[in-house]
Amino acid sequence: MVSVQSKSVWMKRQQCPCGDWKCLVTYEGNTDEGSVGSQLIKNDLGPTETMVSPYVGMVFKSDDEAFEYYGSFARNNGFSIRKERSRLSPQLGVYKRDFVCYRSGFAPPRKKQAGEHQRERKSVRCGCDAKMYLSKEVVDGDSQWFVVQFSNVHNHELLEDDQVRLLPAYRKIHEVDQERILLLSKAGFPINRIVKVLELEKGIQGGQLSFLERDVRNFIQNRKKVVQENDALLTEKSENDTMDVLAACRANKEADPFFVYDVAFDENDKVENVAWSFGDSIHAYNMFGDVVYFDSTYSSMVYGMLFGAWFGIDNHGKVLFFGCALMQDETPQSLAWSLQAFLRFMKGRCPQTIITDIDPGLREAIRSEMPNTKHVISLYHILPRMPCWFSLPLGPRFSRFKYEFEELCHLETTDEFEFRWNQMVSNFELNSDKHIVLLFSLRMCWSLPYIRGCFLARMDSPSYWKSLDVILKEVIKTQTCLRGLLEQTGLSSNYRMKSHDQTQYMHLKTCLPIEEHARSVLTPFAFGRTQQEMVLTLQYAASEMANGSYLVHHFKKVDGERLVIWIPEDEQIHCSCKEFESTGILCRHALRVLLFKNYFQLPSKYLLNRWCQESSLFCYNRESNIKMKDEWYQEFHSLTGTLFSEAMLTKERFDFVHRELTKELARLKSEVRDLPAGDGVTDVTLSPNNAL
Repeated sequence: MVSVQSKSVWMKRQQCPCGDWKCLVTYEGNTDEGSVGSQLIKNDLGPTETMVSPYVGMVFKSDDEAFEYYGSFARNNGFSIRKERSRLSPQLGVYKRDFVCYRSGFAPPRKKQAGEHQRERKSVRCGCDAKMYLSKEVVDGDSQWFVVQFSNVHNHELLEDDQVRLLPAYRKIHEVDQERILLLSKAGFPINRIVKVLELEKGIQGGQLSFLERDVRNFIQNRKKVVQENDALLTEKSENDTMDVLAACRANKEADPFFVYDVAFDENDKVENVAWSFGDSIHAYNMFGDVVYFDSTYSSMVYGMLFGAWFGIDNHGKVLFFGCALMQDETPQSLAWSLQAFLRFMKGRCPQTIITDIDPGLREAIRSEMPNTKHVISLYHILPRMPCWFSLPLGPRFSRFKYEFEELCHLETTDEFEFRWNQMVSNFELNSDKHIVLLFSLRMCWSLPYIRGCFLARMDSPSYWKSLDVILKEVIKTQTCLRGLLEQTGLSSNYRMKSHDQTQYMHLKTCLPIEEHARSVLTPFAFGRTQQEMVLTLQYAASEMANGSYLVHHFKKVDGERLVIWIPEDEQIHCSCKEFESTGILCRHALRVLLFKNYFQLPSKYLLNRWCQESSLFCYNRESNIKMKDEWYQEFHSLTGTLFSEAMLTKERFDFVHRELTKELARLKSEVRDLPAGDGVTDVTLSPNNAL
């Protein structure tokens, strides 16, 4: 059981092979690595692999390293070892270590008390002389351990690999497995089911764990008393820590009037759920709250609470923190409360799209609290679970199934998807599989034919998910109390609001006027994606149709034709690929038609404010009725726009303007802040995190 005084363990929630929603990946707060994938026990060398036998004069950096090496050698050769003697000196500390075969020496006769009757157990010790003795020396200020004696002569039979793994020295239940066993036992799993789940998780055959079923039973029995004692301590600690969180929320509110939080109490007036958001996050949501990702995949073993967090993406492609919540459980009611709290923080403004994990309870909560928001389940959360769900029932056919499933995800039409889906399910005899039923019931949330055109702002890219994972682990791993979690989210939120990469100089690749215009308006992140599409337009041809629409096709017809509808009256352009509707960036097909129409600049309606450079400096509070005076804004925009256009003509100009403007802005900020507040241009509302 985890000591409540020293460690906080967070678990990554996934769906078990048995079908229940359980916590399968442990993330420990005081370690550098958090997932089962990074903490799986390293396999010992197999019987067919060889390693160098220890020899006199062999050098190790430490005695622990020597013991590990000798232990691996022993396992490879059919025996185990133990530590026997050590010698101490005032100058060197422990300076000699003796490691011997597990059958070394003889067991001393056991004295029996009067009237005591116990079964006589034969000792395994038989006086074996196999050993490795070490001595420590200091060389150039560094301690090193040298092998001074070694013998590999045994007076007993050595074991085969399938036998040696059953020796007590190798039948250890490592900490990661201990946490899992305790969790599954607490959930009511019998011993044999626990063993089966562990085998499935590790992808090994039955009976190949590093410990036996009786070891699991003994471990659970020995820990029952500890669990009972710690449960009481955990309850008290949880109550104290949740009250500490509330105190921290009140302190944050005093320090930052824009900080908001909400608390829900149960019928016994105990804290049930807590949610919070920082001022910077709320202002960022005003700019970039069109798409939100809600992560609820981490829960705490110590506190029994679920951690939820809302994220977004800014105009530079960076991850944004929008808010956090701690919930007592993962019921639809608790999840609905967290969504309600989030909407209260954001003045009731719902996002266009919310991206989540594949959680039926969360799906129900979103339907209830955000009925007009499009719910998307990312394939990033589905594909990693495919082996867990289907490798066992499908066996060797799983690889083919996975290939067909991934093809289905990217079909063009919903009719084609459903036809191919039914074929696949029938071919692999999965009609009654509950995961297949679940996936099909949620198909409108994850399958491309159903979500094509849904605005995601490029939050479905692998690079975004990778950044998210890093951030979540940063927040979770160092926290030993709930207050620390709140403080860490505040630090991460503030850092990500304030930090921006230095402006990048983006080279032109096509020399088209439309590309130069895009570079002058869009951020480097958005321009980079637009530029990729512009380069690809050179591989496409556009054919005008009788009704004024266009067929755009690749010169090799690799990806078929796309229909582009052009409405000249109000400069509307629509492509059947719906890339702009999904990312806010025009696709190669639409750009090809604009080039065909001799456009030198992108139409303003296709330069979304969320991808423009100005959105880094000017943010309008969309809930406010205050508006900027047109004349002042146009003049200011003209000045900055002209300067930027001139600066981007050459790299020398860019470097000069960037250097001088940085100095001038610092001077202007200092002088403006010293000026007294008065009448004038007061219709400007700048986001505090983006103000000059």
